[in-house]
Amino acid sequence: MTGDIGNQGTCTTCTFSEDFSNYWTAVMYFKHTNGTYKRVPIMQNTALPEPINGGMTIYYTQQDFNSNGNVKMTAFKPGFRMVIGNPTATSKQSVGLKFVCLVDKGTRFPELDVFPTEPCRGGIMTVHHFPACWDGTTLDPPDHMSHMYNTVRDAFQNSGPCPASHPVRVPQVAYETLWDTAQFNSMWRSGDPNPFVMSYDDSRGYGTHADYVFGWKGDSLQRAMDSGCMFNGCENGRPLLSQSVQQMNACQVKDMVGEDTGASNFIARLPSDNGAQPTVPTAPTTTVVTPQPTTTIVNPQPSAPAGPTVPKYGQCGGTGYTGPTACAAGSTCQKLNDWYSQCV
Repeated sequence: MTGDIGNQGTCTTCTFSEDFSNYWTAVMYFKHTNGTYKRVPIMQNTALPEPINGGMTIYYTQQDFNSNGNVKMTAFKPGFRMVIGNPTATSKQSVGLKFVCLVDKGTRFPELDVFPTEPCRGGIMTVHHFPACWDGTTLDPPDHMSHMYNTVRDAFQNSGPCPASHPVRVPQVAYETLWDTAQFNSMWRSGDPNPFVMSYDDSRGYGTHADYVFGWKGDSLQRAMDSGCMFNGCENGRPLLSQSVQQMNACQVKDMVGEDTGASNFIARLPSDNGAQPTVPTAPTTTVVTPQPTTTIVNPQPSAPAGPTVPKYGQCGGTGYTGPTACAAGSTCQKLNDWYSQCV
C-alpha cells in the first residue's frame, strides 16, 4: 500500500474517524521455563472509552515546549513514514524508547531502558516517542529515519529547536502500549530473570522499535494542530470527527498469513521462526483476554533492485518496496504478507 492511504482505507479503529494512519510496534511474548511462548494481550488505556478492544494510545503533541508554543506545527504529508528504534540494538538507543512497570494503568514513571526485572502488578507499558523535526521534503528514505531529527527528551519534552537540516516542526507522535503481563506473574518464579521477550526474540528490550505511516484524510490533522479545541471543544465545535466504540471495534483486519501466533495457546517457537508454529498441548494454561487490538499493520515497501544486504529482522520485500532484497548471511527473506517481507 503506497500513496495517500487516508483515501484508501475503508474503516479505522481510531477514535477520530478521519485517522487512517498505521501504527505498529512489536508484539510481546511470555516465555515459559519449558521453552514455549504465549502472546501477551494488550490492555485498554484508561484514556480510551469502554468497551474498546484494547489498543495503543497515540499522542500528537501540538506544543513545542522549547518555544512556549509559538512554533507552527506542520502536519505530515501523504506518503510520509518514519521508524524509531533498531531491533538489532544491544545497548541503549536514542531517548524516547522506554518501558514502565505499572502499578496501575495510570503509572507513568519511572521510565526504564529495558524490561522490568521484577513482576509488575499492573502490567508493562512500552513507550515510543518519535522525532519531531522533519527535513521538509523527504517522505520516506530507505532507512525510514534520516529525514527526521530527534530533539526529544523523555516524557514529551523537546530539548531544543529544530536544526537547519531539519527545520520543520511536526507533531511529536508517541505510542503508549499497555501489556497485560500481570496474568503471567504467577509463573515468574522468584529469582528468575525477566521472562518476557519481544516478537523478534529480544529479552532485554534495547531493540524496541515502532513504525508510523501517515494516513489522516485531507487536511484533518493540520486543522487539529491549528486548533485549540482538540479535546475541550469550542463554540463552533471540535475540529475533528469522532466515531463510536462499536464502529471502532467493527473495523477488523483479515488474517493474511494463517500462522498460529500464540494468542490463545502456548507455541513452540516465536512466529515466523523457521516456519509454522506447532502447538504444545502440555503447556500450562492461562487466562485468555480479549483479542488483540485491530490496528492495521502496514509496512509499505518490498521488491527492489539488488543492493546492500539487509540485516536480520530488517525489511526485504513487499508491495511498493524499493530497498535491497538480499539478506545478510544467516537469514533469508520471508514474506509475512503482501506488504511486508522480513529477513529472519
